[in-house]
Amino acid sequence: MNTLLNKSRMALVALGIFSLSACGTVGSLFESDEATGGVSEASLQDQTVTLGFNGYLWRAALDTTSKFPIQQVDSRAGIINSDWMTTPDAPEERIRVTVYILDKNLRADAVRVEVFRQVLNEGNWVAAPVQAGTALKLEEAILVRARELRIRTLD
Repeated sequence: MNTLLNKSRMALVALGIFSLSACGTVGSLFESDEATGGVSEASLQDQTVTLGFNGYLWRAALDTTSKFPIQQVDSRAGIINSDWMTTPDAPEERIRVTVYILDKNLRADAVRVEVFRQVLNEGNWVAAPVQAGTALKLEEAILVRARELRIRTLD
């Protein structure tokens, strides 16, 4: 029972973090190329051709994962790997996220998210199941953000 409660709490914390990061202010995202990972608002559409995958999805994935400590960003392959993250509310649990941008088109099957979870068991981190639907909710947050970015560039 306690384990189930902890799993639910960690999933809610993770979703809360992603929800908050996906709701950031649009105006502050494009202050400089350095702040946006080298992708300016005006060039998101052009970056799709250069990157080989959708620039809006890439920017949205970077925005959505910004609350996680990033371990690796591969802009050639369209992959973002976070490092493990714990929260003060559940220090015995940690999560890690990998985002794949798979296509040049802004569509649902062009982004895939994998979420990994571990729990502390007798001093060792052990793999644990992730609540069903967590990865899908993160994919949806990325897609919503990408659509917002695209609409902003059309205005």
